[in-house]
Amino acid sequence: MSKPIVLLLLVLLAGQSFAQNYKGEFSRLLIKKDTAAQWQLLQNWQQANPTDAELFVAYFNYYFRASRQEMVRLSDSGSGNSSLSIADSTGAQVGYLSDGFDYDSAILEKAFQYIDKGINTYITRLDMRLGKIYALGQVESYERFTSEIVTAIEMSNQLKSQWTWADNKKVEDPEKFFLSTVQDYVVQLYNAGDDQLNRMRTIAQTVLKYYPRHVESLSNLAITYGLQGDYDKALKSLLQAEKIMPRDVIVLNNIATMYERKGDKLNAIKYFELTAKLGDKEIRNEAVKKLKELKN
Repeated sequence: MSKPIVLLLLVLLAGQSFAQNYKGEFSRLLIKKDTAAQWQLLQNWQQANPTDAELFVAYFNYYFRASRQEMVRLSDSGSGNSSLSIADSTGAQVGYLSDGFDYDSAILEKAFQYIDKGINTYITRLDMRLGKIYALGQVESYERFTSEIVTAIEMSNQLKSQWTWADNKKVEDPEKFFLSTVQDYVVQLYNAGDDQLNRMRTIAQTVLKYYPRHVESLSNLAITYGLQGDYDKALKSLLQAEKIMPRDVIVLNNIATMYERKGDKLNAIKYFELTAKLGDKEIRNEAVKKLKELKN
């Protein structure tokens, strides 16, 4: 009776090894940028194992890269060392040329179709969800970017943070990792400009629905209100964050700033003094500078 079981195990192991070979070969071809060979490999892979989780990821990578087109952009301001300034006949600077990317929307949608199949089939695979969110951020599709983050937060709650990664390996300290990644995405929205404040707020409120003691989200929520001039709502979130982490200098500094903007000099001084006492050298120096301004 044991022989059939042993043979079955050998077959399963052989299948797993075969799938790993496809994945490894696809990664090698990505590095070589051999798109013709990538496509042929994907066809062979699909015939051999059409529901392989890594196949969905490979198709997503194939189409996402295929959608990306290099281009030269003309802008009013430079963007680092890659920018080349342009001057008119008088020598006056009129703009900058810089390298960038544009994306073919039809090809890009094929990438999203494949990763959606993977996400719907393997609901615990966090790498698939984050890959899609990353791509949406790259193409600056911030409405969809935000929607996918919110969906991921809600799914994290349903799964009790039991996320897996590539090859279905468990994510180490999944809740911490997931919330840290969400915070990175919020920072990306913040850097994209003030028109993203409502999206930042949506993400913060969704996180707080399931993780009410998440200090970063309380701070994010406060920032969205503060930048829109609603200092009372900003302070409500920040003072709640202070109760959870009373020695967090970022929270203390933000409280001081909101009181300052509100015109409450006494409380602003109180919290800038706490910031100066607990912060590192750079934060302390800025807090001391603020204190001198307020006391004079």
